[in-house]
Amino acid sequence: MSVFFHHKFTFLELAWSFSVWLESVAILPQLYMLSKGGKTRSLTVHYIFAMGLYRALYIPNWIWRYSTEDKKLDKIAFFAGLLQTLLYSDFFYIYYTKVIRGKGFKLPK
Repeated sequence: MSVFFHHKFTFLELAWSFSVWLESVAILPQLYMLSKGGKTRSLTVHYIFAMGLYRALYIPNWIWRYSTEDKKLDKIAFFAGLLQTLLYSDFFYIYYTKVIRGKGFKLPK
């Protein structure tokens, strides 16, 4: 993705773009292993939720920066962050229905 979506074709820009795209999909192996195993430790579930919440809070940050700064939006960071938030959204739903409502955490297979 970083080869196709970057600001300039320089080493530093490609490295930055690669890190942004990598961060957006880095949770996939963890979510895969959770869904494969079905059950997991409580600490792992809460950690993944905290990481997803951290990333979801980027969205208000983008809105704040867009409204207070020079009305400029970094499209690469925006779409990568949106992708990552969407990847977490299914996990958020399961976390809410199983953990918050007290039904015990077990991922559907």
